[in-house]
Amino acid sequence: MEFSARWSMNTKMQTNGMIICRGGVDDAEELAAFAARTFEETFSAENNPDDLQTHLNTNYGLEQQATELADPNVETILVRVNGVLTAYAQVRRSTPPECVTQTSAIELHRFYVDKRAHGTGLARSLMQEVHKAAHEFGGRHIWLGVWERNPRALAFYRKMNFIDVGSQFYMVGPDRQLDRVLVTSVSPEGISSP
Repeated sequence: MEFSARWSMNTKMQTNGMIICRGGVDDAEELAAFAARTFEETFSAENNPDDLQTHLNTNYGLEQQATELADPNVETILVRVNGVLTAYAQVRRSTPPECVTQTSAIELHRFYVDKRAHGTGLARSLMQEVHKAAHEFGGRHIWLGVWERNPRALAFYRKMNFIDVGSQFYMVGPDRQLDRVLVTSVSPEGISSP
């Protein structure tokens, strides 16, 4: 599907001071800072500081974010609350690991919510937009990798109807870590309760 046929980057959904929109290259600087901060807050206690810094430098710099925001195979969804970037997700076309046997699987590459917004329902709203983006990419399923030592994320994804189908390795600097691979069906009309 061509980029122009997908939801315009300027389209927004606004509710109670929360704006959900698709990101563009102009958002790269703000996203780079937010993405690095939320990744570090989430994983710093469980990782070697040098390994973590290597990972941040490689994956969350300004140039990397600008490249991802410009890529027609990547859709970045931003959530701002009262004008402040509070969450984001990235959905992308990619080759899934062998354990993902479901057809037309689109990857949920990143999904981060500022700690201050945990428990507010914002993550569920963001997941709704993930499903829409995956559907717009022609996806019938969504897959993701989540660190086996991240119980909060694992519980959230289970609540969002993802099922465990296997594992893959994920590198944080030179440290090889095990991710659980989860899959769910695309539900562009809404996410039902498990």
